[in-house]
Amino acid sequence: MENATVTTFALTSEAFTNGQAIPSQFTCDGAGQPPPLAWGDPPDGTRSFALVADDPDAPSGLFRHWGAYNIPASARSVPGSAAQAVNDFGKPGYGGPCPPKGHGPHHYHFSCSRLMSINSTYLPAQRSRRLNLKRKSTSSAAPN
Repeated sequence: MENATVTTFALTSEAFTNGQAIPSQFTCDGAGQPPPLAWGDPPDGTRSFALVADDPDAPSGLFRHWGAYNIPASARSVPGSAAQAVNDFGKPGYGGPCPPKGHGPHHYHFSCSRLMSINSTYLPAQRSRRLNLKRKSTSSAAPN
């Protein structure tokens, strides 16, 4: 991999931008629905995508809120047909932010990886730029 070139593609949300609080509808204080995420055209050779959302500030260490995979290379957002990993709440699919009361700010990282194969359980060939949801959010985050 001496001459490997790293390229990135952007991950965005229409619900919030980098540095903003996650709106409550995407947390346990609201409907707990997954936020709308989108990405641009990936590099050539992409066969599928995997999306991960985690919280590195959880009391027990990294807490996985969402894992979706087998997302087709043609997708530019998470389709309903994407395979859903079991999150750290013990359920498949998205589990909204719900930090313990009084634990301080939590940061949520959403990342999308392009995969070079289909039906992979993530061996990322390349990651998007994180929607650095180093989101300062508590479970009572205010909407935009």
